[in-house]
Amino acid sequence: MAISVTFHFVKVYYGSIIPELSISIPAFLGTAISVILSFKLNQSYDRWWEARKIWGGIVNDSRTFVIQMQMFLSKGNESSIKRIAKRQIAWCYCLGQSLRGLDPLANLEKFLSEKDVKDISVHSNKPLAILQINSLDLADLKSNGQMELFSLVQINQTLVNFSNAMGMAERIKNTIFPTTYRVFLHMFIYVFVITLSISLAEMRPFFEIPLLLVISCSFFLLEKSATHLQDPFSNKPTDTPVTAIARTIEINIQSLIKEENISKPIVVDGYFQM
Repeated sequence: MAISVTFHFVKVYYGSIIPELSISIPAFLGTAISVILSFKLNQSYDRWWEARKIWGGIVNDSRTFVIQMQMFLSKGNESSIKRIAKRQIAWCYCLGQSLRGLDPLANLEKFLSEKDVKDISVHSNKPLAILQINSLDLADLKSNGQMELFSLVQINQTLVNFSNAMGMAERIKNTIFPTTYRVFLHMFIYVFVITLSISLAEMRPFFEIPLLLVISCSFFLLEKSATHLQDPFSNKPTDTPVTAIARTIEINIQSLIKEENISKPIVVDGYFQM
């Protein structure tokens, strides 16, 4: 808006020194910006969709993990299954909070024992620590003859899937989209608006200024949308809804281990994702 108004007054008072500019020049710039913007939108959406697929895999593997324990462990180990299953719920919340830069252990006391919390607290990577505790617990059950070796191998593959999913999510979180890309894109949009304003010198201002405003806003809004999508774990409304997904996992696991008080799903408020 400011650029449009400024150049309108420049053209009014200094029109004689501003050269005529063919409309083909801003048209070429607009086409180039569209291509660059399309690339950024595609890359940003790919990052967001990959994050969503990772968490979809976590949902499936979490269900499988509990069912495998119920299938492979000897009768009488229901308490051990519940303990490990609750740690898995804690792992899901812990991973989501860690990716968003929040306190990884916040509100997890109902899923973890005091000893677990103490052991996890000394680790820099809290979700990894929870995976380690569950792995050692399962190894102890195998050593005590509560599970066959083949069964442990099967469950171990599910634990490997958890570790892989965590690593892929951390890769997305830690791989920053180049900031220079956004800076240069903004610069090209400004140049495009300026050249378009000059090429439309003969147009009446009450047509020209709204037209420039609409065109430039469309470019900036699309770029802003891409910027939000490129960081799916930034604790914004456009995030992958990791908290809601973790709650779904919690409800599923609670049903599998026959908990009496099952949690309620998180209700999405408008377009805000938890």
